[in-house]
Amino acid sequence: MAPLNPYTYIQCPCSDSASLGRPSDATSPTSADGDDEDNTFDPRAPRANFSLYPLEYLLYCEDCHQIRCPRCITEEIATYFCPSCLFEVPSSNLKSEGNRCTRSCFQCPICIGPLSVTSIETPPSDPTLLAPDHAATPHSTYSLICSYCNWSSTEIGIQFDKPNSIHAQLAKIRNGGASRLTAKERKERRKELSHRGGEAAVVAASEASGGQDMDLETQFANLKLFYNSQLADPNAEDNGLSSLGDLGFSSPSSLSRIMNLYTGGKLHDPRAKSKLGAMREAITAGEGLLEPNLDESSLISQLHQSDFLDTASSTQICSQPPNLGELHLHGAARFNSSLRPVPYLLRTKRSKRCPVCRHIISKPEAKVQTTRFRIRLVAGSYIPSISIRRLNLPGPNGPAAPAILGDLLEPLKPVHFLLTFKNPIFESLKVTLGAPAKTPGRFPSKVTVLCPQFDIDANTDVWDEALKDNDRESSNRSRRRAGTESQFQVEVGKIWERGRNWVSIVVEVVPASLKLEAGQDVLKEDEDVLEIPMFVRIEWEAENGGEDAASGPGRDKEQKEKRELAYWCVLGLGRIRQG
Repeated sequence: MAPLNPYTYIQCPCSDSASLGRPSDATSPTSADGDDEDNTFDPRAPRANFSLYPLEYLLYCEDCHQIRCPRCITEEIATYFCPSCLFEVPSSNLKSEGNRCTRSCFQCPICIGPLSVTSIETPPSDPTLLAPDHAATPHSTYSLICSYCNWSSTEIGIQFDKPNSIHAQLAKIRNGGASRLTAKERKERRKELSHRGGEAAVVAASEASGGQDMDLETQFANLKLFYNSQLADPNAEDNGLSSLGDLGFSSPSSLSRIMNLYTGGKLHDPRAKSKLGAMREAITAGEGLLEPNLDESSLISQLHQSDFLDTASSTQICSQPPNLGELHLHGAARFNSSLRPVPYLLRTKRSKRCPVCRHIISKPEAKVQTTRFRIRLVAGSYIPSISIRRLNLPGPNGPAAPAILGDLLEPLKPVHFLLTFKNPIFESLKVTLGAPAKTPGRFPSKVTVLCPQFDIDANTDVWDEALKDNDRESSNRSRRRAGTESQFQVEVGKIWERGRNWVSIVVEVVPASLKLEAGQDVLKEDEDVLEIPMFVRIEWEAENGGEDAASGPGRDKEQKEKRELAYWCVLGLGRIRQG
């Protein structure tokens, strides 16, 4: 059984009332009462896992005065950038170039390590060029090499003529070194053929270069051109593979026409049906039809001649971009020889807004190289933090042994914990705590908060505190150094220790026994963890910064308003010893 260190989770108020679980004991008064105010938050409820967060994960809205979690905030993308070269990509380039880096940033298709461009020296074919009188620099080619697994693009027959613009060169090369047309070159070639021989020449050229050698980019370009021509001529004759009457349901573009019938108010117009022409499907390779190749005999023979390590894994296949993959079942590579270098996916910097008032609560710097924030309203700067420490009181035979972090709790043996609340703001806080007498679950433990109400001083400057009288701190030190049992005795309604901006109180817990009775199920996962739901309510007075308070007649600008914040938190104290 792994030890468990104490922790504190805070519930975000964005979770609805259904996430407030009830104790499992159906005879308890809280479960019988239907009032939501009497319901106790159950940290073991299934929905509680989606509403509890550490304090470091939460943000705070200054206008709504509420806690915000990662699930309830609204994110807005501020910047797109490449994580390898840290080059900022304009959002207008995403539609044309995709969401990957178009420079020389690639990942290894085998181990996803970064690839570097390396020169490959080609020896001269004529040995006379090695003479000093005929000295010449041999032509260099370049390849992508992984420094981790030593994979090289030369293994798949890809070499580059220039060390830069690797993405543009890779788009023109197939695996094995064969060339292919880019989208821009394909468009220019189609225009040139259409001017020379008309549409028949375009279709013939596409069928000659299409068929089984047509990649996904070529197929998509052919389909796009074909359906655009169908939209331009809606009354074209239906010569396709299938037809469903005059409405033309056989084409994906007919969806927009159907929506126009409902949105345009022409559903019952008899003239609307006559205006719709039938649209046919693509029937040739020039129109984008790609017949499936069901003959896999070549792949099976290659599999018999290859090793298991030569086949591509599912992770490697999924990491391949569809527009760069070789054509095996529409872009899915089967062997390592069909894998290609993977361009880096773009990352984003995002600003976060409050979902209620739409104010920005987190905004990063626009510069990619920096990790700072312009606006960052973390919850730890507005609500008190809670730290848990086990308290060992001295017994009649002398001082108790110090507790080790992560020790198991003995069943039915009272144990004391120190809860330290630290105030981060420059105003004094009034804290009110509420906890159930018994924790919810099959094994309820008894909980007693000895001081449920207390005040925490403001977070003043450290140097200002040093100039003040230290009687309070000296009394704390004398109390800790005292050896009598009376001075170590906990008292109800009194705090244990107080500091500049923090207060420590004592919580007494009697862990439940985990012995299973006849007919009970075995212990579930983490059911031996002692978790206490605690309701925290804080009140403070802050300066009224509203426009009405600043400009209203007869009102002081330094007038303060009362504010309050209430939330549930879960205190994890440790594991209970079984047996």
